[in-house]
Amino acid sequence: MVMQASGEQITAVNAAVGMNKLLQISAGAVYTDDGESLEFDIKHRYKVLREVIDESSKKVLVFVPFKHVIDILADKLTADGIPTSIIRGDVSGAKRTEIFKQFQQTDTPQVLVIQPQAAAHGVTLTAANTVVWWGPTSSLETYAQANARVHRQGQDHKCTVVQLQGSFVEKRVYALLDSRIDVHTKMIDLYNEILD
Repeated sequence: MVMQASGEQITAVNAAVGMNKLLQISAGAVYTDDGESLEFDIKHRYKVLREVIDESSKKVLVFVPFKHVIDILADKLTADGIPTSIIRGDVSGAKRTEIFKQFQQTDTPQVLVIQPQAAAHGVTLTAANTVVWWGPTSSLETYAQANARVHRQGQDHKCTVVQLQGSFVEKRVYALLDSRIDVHTKMIDLYNEILD
């Protein structure tokens, strides 16, 4: 699969890579063949996120599967005056522990923007009661574990999981996750469905 956007070429060598590229585009940024990050308009999705944050009775976790989108989103939230911290795979273990402790025990940050694989296991984040998926992950285990960060002992508020979606591929991936089907096993079928 080869696509062009803003004059840049984006190539996918197989179905899994093709699906990942489509999910990246839907989330707001994709890597081109030159290794550059090409950004897309996220204003409508961001508006919905802001509404969810504003309506939440507690803090909010925002899971963003793509590292290059995390910075874009954290910068927008910070520019809008929302105290925000980020957790990605490149954040050291000591720094993660510090951020998680601050999130749980102090008033700020209000929002944690997290790469799901970086905080899916063994972390209690009950200071939040709202989980927002900026875009779906392709791992059922990561999805379930990430949602469980707020559904833990000590949570005394109703928890909400919000799935932001703006494309057919995101809708289908969320449907697979909600049906407890591992997306990896259906990647080729889903890719062919999109191409038909």
